[in-house]
Amino acid sequence: MDERHLVAVDLGTSKIALTVAKVEGDNTQILFYRGIPSDGIRYSYVSNPMRASLPVKKLLEAASSELGIEITQVVVGMPKYEVKQETASLKVPRSETECISREEVENMRNCAADSYPLNDPEYEALFGSVAQSYSTNDEFQLVEEDIIGMASSQVEGNFKLFIGRKSALTNIERTFKNAGVCIARKYFTPDSTARAVLHSSEMENGVALIDLGAGATSVSVYYGGIMRHYASIPFGGRAITHDIQSEASISERLAENIKLAFGACMPDKLLSMSEKTIQIDSGGAAPAKHLNVKYLSEIITAREEEIVEAMLYEIECSGFADNLKSGIVITGGGAAMANIANLIKEMSGYNVRTGYPIRFFASDGCEGCNDTGAATSIGMILTAKNEKGLNCTAPAETGTMDDETGKDATIQELGIGETSKTDAIGSDTDVSPKKDISGTLGVNAEGKGTSGTLEGFEISEEERRKAEKEQKHRKKEKKDRSIGTWFKQMGNSFTEVTGNLYKAVSDEITRQNEEEV
Repeated sequence: MDERHLVAVDLGTSKIALTVAKVEGDNTQILFYRGIPSDGIRYSYVSNPMRASLPVKKLLEAASSELGIEITQVVVGMPKYEVKQETASLKVPRSETECISREEVENMRNCAADSYPLNDPEYEALFGSVAQSYSTNDEFQLVEEDIIGMASSQVEGNFKLFIGRKSALTNIERTFKNAGVCIARKYFTPDSTARAVLHSSEMENGVALIDLGAGATSVSVYYGGIMRHYASIPFGGRAITHDIQSEASISERLAENIKLAFGACMPDKLLSMSEKTIQIDSGGAAPAKHLNVKYLSEIITAREEEIVEAMLYEIECSGFADNLKSGIVITGGGAAMANIANLIKEMSGYNVRTGYPIRFFASDGCEGCNDTGAATSIGMILTAKNEKGLNCTAPAETGTMDDETGKDATIQELGIGETSKTDAIGSDTDVSPKKDISGTLGVNAEGKGTSGTLEGFEISEEERRKAEKEQKHRKKEKKDRSIGTWFKQMGNSFTEVTGNLYKAVSDEITRQNEEEV
């Protein structure tokens, strides 16, 4: 059974989380989950790529060291804020003698997304698209699964498109380029998060998923198994922290710690806790401060009510407020706030539950991956799992080779790649390497020996197995992926065959370089 590794990075406003999963067939095991304070990120989008890359690099190094793997590419989420939704439709004539195929429906969705006229292509970019309904000559308001297999002389599709800032995608690319890894896929995470915490019955019967993040809060409305509406606001857990900081005249870090330790909504529900007082010691620099727990709860509740009211307004705007038979599900780091579910239920009248990642995976020993704050990361892992060829520990097939440094890069200096495509709910940059050298010079894309040939020289299968066995014990970092360096790194593993072969390869490289000159 093929084994592959998936690596997801959640670029949060207060925390950057990295998740590594091992996938074998339909089995998924979370091997690594860790989050550290983020930097250079505001309202869920990267504002300073250089600063944002530092914690990303630390997490990559920690995961690689702990698991003994080399991470070469990752899947990453796109910003949740400053995303607007537009509607698009497309009518396609076709032959009635053939049944409608899945490929035909997917092509319609891609064409509708690609042909949509952006107001400012230099500023805007398409983050994703979701099919709302399809119609034929005789049937209307069909979902994707129902229309496949039908026959009609024309098909009309209606779609929701999600459009955001192009610079936000570019800054994500720059962040991971600075961290030294490629981006395999970029996902518009509201839908992937929903797949991780919502049951199919909830999405079918109607549900609103509220993601309570640190820098942004978003709501996704589902009905009939389809995302019908999305909206976000630039307020979240960090705004609550700033309120506490301002009211108590303390540092942001201390305010965050107090919020996590003693924070709760609905002060009238605190019972005896409301009479408790927090003593804040300044270390002798100033008299100790006192913060009443009930007053702390009043501060938090005031901001939470403001956020919830905005979410309820968006639910009303969706047109599906009366169809939410499954109520509201809350997830994200802010969903861990005490009494937040009761507050939303009291304000909305809906049934409210807290959404934890549904156990489609094993996670023994990975603390935190079952919390609400890990829902986005787990959602990306489960989405990437469906892409059978995706392996984040194999040398990236997407990416260009930098002529001066030899390092993989996923973007050009001022763009997000030469070729891109948009799938159902995400976007990925697919840039072909300048030169494919795997299987030509006796090494594969991982630097392991293959039974390939070069102008009459051949490596036997026995020698290949011996080289692979030796290579497993070699963990030197491959900083330069040029042909010559690969063979130099593998020189000790091919002690019995490198004499003539290495000389032939070196001569061939010299000859090619002279021809290029």
